[in-house]
Amino acid sequence: MASPPPARGGRGASQRLRVRHSDVGGGGAGPPGPSPALLPDHRRFSIRGRVYPAILPARGHAVSGKVLKELTDRELHVFDMFEDEEMHRRNHSPTRIAYIWGNERDPDDLHGEWDFEEWRKVHLKDYLEMTEEFMQELGQF
Repeated sequence: MASPPPARGGRGASQRLRVRHSDVGGGGAGPPGPSPALLPDHRRFSIRGRVYPAILPARGHAVSGKVLKELTDRELHVFDMFEDEEMHRRNHSPTRIAYIWGNERDPDDLHGEWDFEEWRKVHLKDYLEMTEEFMQELGQF
């Protein structure tokens, strides 16, 4: 059974999505590629000490990201395992979900807008390696 597609607004670099999404479902061609998405009334923040952002409700703002379609329940479970324990999956419509930062009451953790281009230049290579390690560990279960 397919689950609603997650909106990947935080850590959704296409390279990482390919690493995480390849072979997760065990099927040949896999699901269609990511599509552009916009999560209205939310904002992306930097999190102190973390390389990935927090997404929080914020009226009048919008988070751009990607939507992955036709995910199986198993594939969605992989995303659940990958996301930080402080990220919570939320339904934003009958067909869309997003992972929202769960510690919104602690503003000391959040500081300013998260900059994807800066993240890509500074952290992408290490982040892709970490993601590949996660997928290898996942294969051992």
